[in-house]
Amino acid sequence: MGRHRAAEPDEPVAVEVPGVGSRWVVLALLSASLLIIAMDATILNVALPALVEDLHANSVEQLWIVDGYALALSGLLVTAGAMGDRTGRRRVLLIGYGIFGVASLGAVMSTNPAELIASRVGLGVGGAAIMPATLSMLRQVFTEARERTFAFGVWSAVFGAGMALGPLLGGWLLEHFSWHAVFLINVPIAMAAMVLGRWLLPDYHRPVPSRWDWAGVVLSILAIVGIANAIKLAGKNGLRDPVVWVSLIVAVVCGYAFVRNSLRRRHPLLDVRLFARRGFTGAVAAIALAMFGLVGLLFLTSQWFQYADGDTPLEAGVRLLPLPLALIVGTLGAPALITRFAPRYVLALALLLVAVGMAVPWFAAGTGEPSYPPVGAFLALTGLGAGASSTIASVLLMASSPADQAGSAAAVDEVSYELGGAFGVAALGSLAVRLYRAHLPALPAEHAGPAAESVGTAAQVSTDLGHPPGTGGPLAGAFTAFGHAFVDTALVSAVILLLAALVSLALIPSDLRPAGGGH
Repeated sequence: MGRHRAAEPDEPVAVEVPGVGSRWVVLALLSASLLIIAMDATILNVALPALVEDLHANSVEQLWIVDGYALALSGLLVTAGAMGDRTGRRRVLLIGYGIFGVASLGAVMSTNPAELIASRVGLGVGGAAIMPATLSMLRQVFTEARERTFAFGVWSAVFGAGMALGPLLGGWLLEHFSWHAVFLINVPIAMAAMVLGRWLLPDYHRPVPSRWDWAGVVLSILAIVGIANAIKLAGKNGLRDPVVWVSLIVAVVCGYAFVRNSLRRRHPLLDVRLFARRGFTGAVAAIALAMFGLVGLLFLTSQWFQYADGDTPLEAGVRLLPLPLALIVGTLGAPALITRFAPRYVLALALLLVAVGMAVPWFAAGTGEPSYPPVGAFLALTGLGAGASSTIASVLLMASSPADQAGSAAAVDEVSYELGGAFGVAALGSLAVRLYRAHLPALPAEHAGPAAESVGTAAQVSTDLGHPPGTGGPLAGAFTAFGHAFVDTALVSAVILLLAALVSLALIPSDLRPAGGGH
């Protein structure tokens, strides 16, 4: 494992603790900050058809437009959290607001897919600077166990509801404006957050080493990007594409090097020894897999409403409402459940509920496509289970971490949320593309090529021919094929969430309870 370096002198600690009343002001402002980050993870789900039509994005570009934000955010969360520890979390938070606002303005001005992808990556960088401060500040502001558990529940509710409400807001904006409005709305919010944050938020510094773990930064980013790229290319080109294997090898090698680097350093970017704790690893797996299914299927469901049923963006957003409403109920109800019952079993049951919800469309479809009632039930069950499971897992992740490693634990928690969601979009999106092509019937020769590219391209061609999705026409078979692909992908997700429930039972100790007191 190698020798540790000599200990480095620590900087003085400066901690400003707010009073009882102002704690809830901090929670409100941090929750509002988190809300715009979460909504931007999914707000493009309903705007994607308009983007495809306007910018002529191909299937890979579509995935990167949606997923580039989450990948940049998740890849930089640990780094941004360490920067907050070193220079002050409020300072990094305010810088993040500035980057977020500027990147949003860049997205508004984008004229091609490459520019929009770059702006989405910039939004991810800004989000990475904002997000670690939210959970870290909550842990330090709320020192009493019951209050802290409630605050974590609000944090999870805002994050999950923001991701679920993103399509609704995006749909409303598209009804009244162009797709540019989904980014323009971020600019005044980010600027207002900078002013209020400077005035209202406390600042925290904790002892940090004087040297920066640049190797950890580079290796963590390369590992995440390598995995994501391999998933995307495998979904489009299959496993025969040599670039898939090159990306996968880069990811594995960099991931291994990151672990070795972390074990050898006294103050690594991330203390990987935390994963030796069963409860910690089980909680991470539960968060990541819950977000994998929730965000991935949210991405596909909003497209299914528009492509298979011919809904407008606003109609699609409204029909997604059962998910955020149920998610809020699940997140806010979870703290009460884990004070009465063993969290391990409540978490497993919540994940099982998500699995059942995801299987509903497949059972309801039979030989055809499911109608809205079973899809609405799928959304409600998935939201309820995902909200409860992610909240409980976050609480248990913090409870299984030593107090002096709270920063690392918070970073892992947030990476689990973002990376789970990003991989959900990449993996389930890629799987849906392959299943869509497998279900694609014989089409007129002049339309077969565009239809095979993606369902978005098929929708664009069909609209140009005077047959928008849901109105028949020569490409109607493509939209039916996407409906079948959606149902099959949901079933695969159900199996994954069933395994997640079993993993949580196997890994999380039965006596693990919410943490309380202290920093």
